[in-house]
Amino acid sequence: MRKFLVLIALLAFANPADAHKVVASAWTDGADIEGEVGLSNGDVALKGTVVEVFDLNDNPLGETKIGQEGLFRFTPTKAIPHKFRANLGAGHVATLIMQVDELPDHLKGEKAPIQSQPKSTDQPVAVSGDIQRLVAKAVRKEVQPLRKEIASYKEKNDLQSILGGIGYILGLIGIAFYIAARRKEKKGE
Repeated sequence: MRKFLVLIALLAFANPADAHKVVASAWTDGADIEGEVGLSNGDVALKGTVVEVFDLNDNPLGETKIGQEGLFRFTPTKAIPHKFRANLGAGHVATLIMQVDELPDHLKGEKAPIQSQPKSTDQPVAVSGDIQRLVAKAVRKEVQPLRKEIASYKEKNDLQSILGGIGYILGLIGIAFYIAARRKEKKGE
């Protein structure tokens, strides 16, 4: 019985493993697709990690490499879904599919907005493509840390962890009731 109680005590104070998931996202930047690959704990993929690009039938479309800050850049040439795959090692493989409607506008047959001069100051001003790209790049730079924090938060506080904690507590209560019942039974003999 003592060995059983020692085992329960050891399990009660054991630290859970710090598991993490692969996080990958991609977006358009002008005629390119830019993306990031990393782990939910905030670590980014190593510089030089190869990102392979495939169609949905796993036919190769090209490849690129991770640069500084865990980012990659790829210029698509076909209006088909693109599958990005990066092997981060230790069994961590990032896979991301970008659908046709998420590709750069030039592949979808859309044209860039036409720059026009306003006739008066009361009318809205059309923004040039260069300014749009600069604003989009600045917004992405500010949003990247938030994306990593959200992924990390999801990793730590998912439903499975909560239910596991509740089950763990109920199990300990059950063991306590079992021990109390055994003691009561021994006293009654």
